Amino acid sequence: MQLATWNVNSLKVRLQQVLDWLEANPVDALCLQELKLDHDKFPLGAFTEIGYHAAWTGQKTYNGVAVISRQPGDQIIRNIPGFEDPQQRVVAVTLPFGDQTIRVICAYCPNGQAVDSEKYAYKLSWFRALTQWLAQEKASHQYVSILGDYNIAPADEDVHDPVKWEGQILVSPLERAALKAVMDLGFHDAFRLFEQPPKSFSWWDYRMNGFKRNAGLRIDHVLLSGSLVPHCTACIIDKGPRGLEQPSDHAPVIASLKV
Repeated sequence: MQLATWNVNSLKVRLQQVLDWLEANPVDALCLQELKLDHDKFPLGAFTEIGYHAAWTGQKTYNGVAVISRQPGDQIIRNIPGFEDPQQRVVAVTLPFGDQTIRVICAYCPNGQAVDSEKYAYKLSWFRALTQWLAQEKASHQYVSILGDYNIAPADEDVHDPVKWEGQILVSPLERAALKAVMDLGFHDAFRLFEQPPKSFSWWDYRMNGFKRNAGLRIDHVLLSGSLVPHCTACIIDKGPRGLEQPSDHAPVIASLKV
C-alpha cells in the first residue's frame, strides 16, 4: 500500500498535473492540501474516471483538503471535532488495510504568518486541538497515518540554511514543540525511518530561484502510528512535479507500507 501527500496550491490550476501524477504513480491514497475550491466545485468526476474515490472539504480561495483513494473511505470526519474553525483543514477516512483497516488523516496545518502575529497564536491553538483529537483517534484505530503540509520543519537538517531561519516561522521552538507533542502520542516520521540524502526538502519558495538553488524546507510529512512502523518499507520525496511548468511550490511525499 502506498500513501502520499501533496500540497497542490490550487487544484483548479493543477488538476491535470495531479491526474497525470496518479497515472504515473497509482498510489492507494493521495492526500491533497490547498484545494482552494468551494466544496461543491470539487472535480469528483475527474477522479472517478481514473478509478478513484474522494472525501474532501472545500473552501473558496483558501485551504481545503481531500483524500483521493482507490477504495471508498468510510467514517469520514471533516475538521477537528470540538474545535470551532471556519477554515477547512482536515479530512479523515478509514480505508482497507489487508484484512484490517487504516485511518488516513489529511491535514493542512496553519502557516502562522509570523511569530508575533494572531495567526501564530491560532496555529498553536489549532495544534493543541489536533493533538487532543489525535489521541482519541489513535485509541480508536490500530493503524493511523496523518499526512499533510504541517508547515513545520522538525529539525535543522530539514532547513536549507538553519542560521538564516533561526527563530522564524516554520522553525520556531514553539512550533517544533507543537509537532513534537503530536509525535509524543506515538507517531513516527516515515521519512526519517530511512537513511535519506542530505538537503532533502519538500517545499521551495517560488522567489529567488528557490528550487534551482535547493533552498527549501521539509514541511510535508507522513506520520505513522507505531503499529505501522514495521510495515513501512520506504518513504521518498518526488521532486519531479516541482520542476513542471506552473508547479505547486510543494512536492509529493510517498510512504510505502507492506500489508
